[in-house]
This record gives sequence, C-alpha cells and structure tokens, in this order.
Amino acid sequence: MIKLNRRNFLYTSWMMASAVGTAGCLDPVKAMLKKARGKREPFTRENPYAVDGKSLVSAVHGQDVKRAVREAVALLGGLKKIGVRNKTVLVKPNVVSSRGNPTTTNPEVVKAVVGLLYEEGASRVYVGDMSALGSLPTSKNMEKTGIKKAAEEAGAEVIYFEDYDFSTVALPGARYLKEVGVSEWIFKADRIINLPVVKTHRSAQYSICLKNFVGATHFKQRPYFVDSDHWEEVVAEINLAYRPDLNIVDGTTIMVEGGPWSGTERKTGLVIASGDRVAADVVGLGLIKAFGLWKGVADKGVWDQRQIRRAVETGIGAKGGNEVRLLTVSLDEHREFEDLMNKVRENIEALKS
Repeated sequence: MIKLNRRNFLYTSWMMASAVGTAGCLDPVKAMLKKARGKREPFTRENPYAVDGKSLVSAVHGQDVKRAVREAVALLGGLKKIGVRNKTVLVKPNVVSSRGNPTTTNPEVVKAVVGLLYEEGASRVYVGDMSALGSLPTSKNMEKTGIKKAAEEAGAEVIYFEDYDFSTVALPGARYLKEVGVSEWIFKADRIINLPVVKTHRSAQYSICLKNFVGATHFKQRPYFVDSDHWEEVVAEINLAYRPDLNIVDGTTIMVEGGPWSGTERKTGLVIASGDRVAADVVGLGLIKAFGLWKGVADKGVWDQRQIRRAVETGIGAKGGNEVRLLTVSLDEHREFEDLMNKVRENIEALKS
C-alpha cells in the first residue's frame, strides 16, 4: 500500500511527470499497469564465499579492468564455488538512466564479467535491468551508456525487464511491505550476478548492492511509492525476495556526493566482490565515507546506515565488522590504494553506535 504523505505525493507526482515528459511515449504507463502473474517463494542460498563465519570481500585496484575483475573473483575462491558451468547466468548492472558511469555501471566491467562467465563454462549469459520510471525505455539507456554494445560483444543477450512478466513474492518478516513484484528473470536464470556501481543517493543516502535490486522490482513497490519516509528500510526489505550468487561491484569511478543521477565523482580504479550484499555495501560505504563529502554517509558509521540496519535485522547479511574479512590487492602497487583501504577498514571495523 502506498503511504501518501506530502513528501511522497510530491515525489510521486514528479516521477510521473518526468516519465511522461522524458519518455514521450507509453512505456512508463505500460510498466505501471503491468500486472504480476503468479506467485513465487523467496529464495535464499548459502554464501559460499565465507570462511570461519566471516563474509569475504575482495577489493582490487588496477587500471586493467578485465584483470581487476578476474583477480577480485579469484581472491574469493573463483566462480567454481557457485558452479556456473553449463548454467544460464543473469548479470544485473545498474542502468537507472542514459547517463554514463558512475551513474550507471561501467560497460568495461560488464564486458569483463560476461567474458569471465563464458570462460568458466556458462551456457548462456543474459544482461538485464529496468531503468527508473522517468527514464524508460531501458533499451534506450542500455544503448546510450554503451552497456548493450559491451554485453553483446562479450556474447551476452541483453534483456529489458519491463518487456517480461513479474511474479509476486511474499516477504516474511518485512515491516513496510508484505510482498513485491519481481522480474521473472530473477527466477528463470540458474545463477545471478549482481553488478552495481558505488554511488551516493539523495533519498537512500547510497546505492550499491542492496539498492541495485530495485531495478528488478515492479514500479508499484518502488520505495518512493511504498513509503518515502522509510526509503532505506524498504530497499533492504525487498532484498528478502532473493539472494544473488555473487556481487561484483564497479568501483572504477565512484560517486561521492549527490546522486543518483549525477554528482561529484572520484576515480578509484576498484573492483569489489563478495557473496554478501551487506558486507559489500559496508565496504563501499567505507569508501564513500573516506572522501568525507556526503554528509549522510560521512557523519554516520557504516553500520548505522538505515539500509544496513534493516538488512541486518532481517538477516540478509553480515551483522558487524567482526563478520567481514576484507582482502585487498593493488595490481599496480598503488600507494594511495593502501591508504584508502586502511580508511575503509577503520570504517567497517568501527563498533555500531
């Protein structure tokens, strides 16, 4: 049910006006009216990238994106741990709009991930997302950002979730919504690779792994339609519907202020990987916090972020710094990388307030 307070009404009105004005077609209306067909059970899988009760998170620095992706996955133990051979794999980047990286995932990272999946024996790789309501159609955004070209050059098939059905998934233990419409592709693929970018966000404070799942949910359950006063908590709760097999986070260029459409950028040359969305998010938050420009992140501990708190409460991932093990490598032996990672470690190991 939509909570219609003044803030929510204004934001919803702006989104609908943007949808009509920007898209200039019926795509947003069709997307809103699309009905979920059938029900699905939420599915969770054990995190294979954990050792001694700690979720592994790798952070690799390097100018060679392809090599950095490979090293980040290898540090965790490789793709064999999730068994992609002879499997179909869905790669879910962030394609919120037609603006390039870091508003959206770096096409080079998309291409490197697809290539690695095929090398490891995947039978078919799909790259799919659904853009924000005011930015539809996704096909246009995939084209303009270069993600479509990069994915297809690597042999993937590109799909747009708004063109397919949605299923209703119950969210046991959720407080702000009881169910969510989820793209059928989340259930059709054998394996899911979550491929977000690190960026700040004016309404959700930040957008990394947890927030990226919003692009696979029906517009009727988007946070701004559900309860804009609890945007962050809604983001966390919709993640109860599924768990990706692996998160590979684009940190090549990150947004450290503003967002999600545009903001202050920093080139960090990083690729982050983990089987745990919460663990990966706190590392990304630690990265944003290290720059100290975005008040909503700089003035809080990473474990005190509302997205993280609600995700921890619902059991989605790691519960504190003692349950995260950060593995770091600089392929270029970059001294500033070591200093940056030390700040990130300090941030994720800090006690919750």
